[in-house]
Amino acid sequence: MSAAPKVAVIDIGSNSIKVLVARRGTNCGLVKPVFQQTCDARISTGINQCEPRLSPDGMTAGLGAIRDLLLAAASYSPAKIQLVATSAVRDALNRDEFLALVRQETGHSIRILTGPEEAAYIGRGLLSDPVLHGTDSCYVFDLGGGSLECLAMRARQVETAISLPLGCVRLTERFVSAPELPLDPTTALAVQRHVHAVMREAHFAFDLPSDAPVIGTGGSVFTCRAMVAAQTRQTLEESSPVLPVPALQSLGDQVMAMPLAMRQQLPGLPAARADVFPAAIITLLALMAASGRPALHHSLYNLRYGVADELLTG
Repeated sequence: MSAAPKVAVIDIGSNSIKVLVARRGTNCGLVKPVFQQTCDARISTGINQCEPRLSPDGMTAGLGAIRDLLLAAASYSPAKIQLVATSAVRDALNRDEFLALVRQETGHSIRILTGPEEAAYIGRGLLSDPVLHGTDSCYVFDLGGGSLECLAMRARQVETAISLPLGCVRLTERFVSAPELPLDPTTALAVQRHVHAVMREAHFAFDLPSDAPVIGTGGSVFTCRAMVAAQTRQTLEESSPVLPVPALQSLGDQVMAMPLAMRQQLPGLPAARADVFPAAIITLLALMAASGRPALHHSLYNLRYGVADELLTG
């Protein structure tokens, strides 16, 4: 194992909690992953309520996941450990209770990222993707459970970074009254129109050069790629990171026509994410329609890589 200093980042998201242990690589000093792990712990249930709160069960599940990931990271002896939280904790009225619980039980503080901070770290992390090293300008969308981070990058600099309340858990709670059933076309259209309306209100402009790609990060885009790979009997590593819009539309048509029990059996689609995935794929298709681009490019480099880059620089 390399003696290069390592750092650990635990990302407390709305759908899942993840850890990245990373170090500097020899390739232009980019962030190199050493270890990654994900725990499903949806702490965001109820996020669309007028007064969103983290439930006792959600906080317990979140604390358990954080403990497990801290233990897993400890074997790599990271020089620094940073816990960050995004939309679900940021929006919860009782977030201080959860922060105090984690501090008391683990000795670690949680840094709650603002929407712009979250988006900026995603952009910073994306710059560590060696596949995109020659990409100067692009759009970046990170779709989570509570929010959608939207970036426009020009000349490898973040030009626009906004956070919108378009996470798949939030939209499912708002629009889908019976997630155990197939998604009816009327509901799908309502979600699509809402995404377009929120994007317009935020004045997010698609004005980069026409060859600037749309890059997607986060669990929902990862799931899309995993499902496409499974359909072609490929591993994720063997599969193309380029997801053409027709392939995304085919996935959408498939999952929306299925009841939850059938969705939960689909290869590549985690059972814990199957209830909110229809809203996620509709959101991604709405973004692609607004962009006018023919394909979504998936990147594994995201917020955690951006925070790790900062820790390794400091």
